[in-house]
Amino acid sequence: QVQLVESGGGVVQSGGSLRLSCVASGFPFRRYSLSWYRQAPGKERELVASFASPSGSTTYADSVKGRCTISSDEFKPAIYMQLNRLKPEDTAIYYCNALEGSNNYWGHGTQVTVSS
Repeated sequence: QVQLVESGGGVVQSGGSLRLSCVASGFPFRRYSLSWYRQAPGKERELVASFASPSGSTTYADSVKGRCTISSDEFKPAIYMQLNRLKPEDTAIYYCNALEGSNNYWGHGTQVTVSS
């Protein structure tokens, strides 16, 4: 059974930091491209950061460049995202995603709220 379980969300003051985690199971982790998405109230889900397989290249949304780092641990296996200098506009539900071809898996999300 495929599972992606996010954790690490919460309420943080503007300017603070968070590290989100996503523990994966039930699929061959190394073959998948791994991403973090977010969805703010009333907005569409958007890509925040991704880690492509097999190249290992990373991509970041313009809105988080310079303050976001995506990483993975293939032995655990898990996906992480460090987000620094948080802003109120970072408030959203954050989802991890694993993609390989037509196999597209999502976690249930973790809420991040940034207070001004």
